[in-house]
Amino acid sequence: MIKHRGFPSRLPGTDYQFTLRRENKKGATPLIARERYADRRPADRRADAGFVEALWLMFGDQPFVRGNLDAGRLSWLLGREVIALDDPFDPEDYDALLQLDVDRARAAFPDAFNGSGHWEGSA
Repeated sequence: MIKHRGFPSRLPGTDYQFTLRRENKKGATPLIARERYADRRPADRRADAGFVEALWLMFGDQPFVRGNLDAGRLSWLLGREVIALDDPFDPEDYDALLQLDVDRARAAFPDAFNGSGHWEGSA
């Protein structure tokens, strides 16, 4: 499992996890596209925005390997702001290739692209 050095481990000041410390010996937790409803808690929305901001600052519009990125956090974005590039896509592969769909991410989380600082410590 690739570890993305420099990627934040969590949203600062919260318990919202962004990365894993170690590989799961039973295999990677499957990524599944989760529906985001309008009534999600503000803290959950901040965690999504902080994660998108971290993806943008770390990878930009370039493909990246899933590696040690948290499956739960990726699943809230999968199929919308984060797209799978592998065909066929294996949702349980630590080496799965993903990419930030910048246009969709910018539309859903505009603050993540204007230097709001979700990643840098304002929770």
